[in-house]
Amino acid sequence: MIERVAGIYKGRNKSSVYKDLVFSVATSPDTDVGTKEQTRQALKVISENLKELGTSKENILSAQVYIARMHEKSQMDEAWCTWIGQNQEHWPQRACLGVELEGDVLVEITVVAVRPQGCY
Repeated sequence: MIERVAGIYKGRNKSSVYKDLVFSVATSPDTDVGTKEQTRQALKVISENLKELGTSKENILSAQVYIARMHEKSQMDEAWCTWIGQNQEHWPQRACLGVELEGDVLVEITVVAVRPQGCY
């Protein structure tokens, strides 16, 4: 059975779960800030989404970061590294892609995480 968690946008969910795999997406709720702060805020939303489904950033397998201003990737990296922490055992595979995003959105992040046994 697939679990789906509604978000605020029509036609898509903020998270979906199948068995022990959690899929989530986030952007910054405030698009009046720069790349680093949008990354920080989007990662906070990802943390909240994962917690809501019984997992955490330490269980992320894969992440994709979509960046509107690829020349500001170092700002995204700084926010990412602060958020993900120093323990390399918790670092997921990550890809960054330069893309055109809607409006003033500078960063969009998708993750796939594992939900520990007993949470489903």
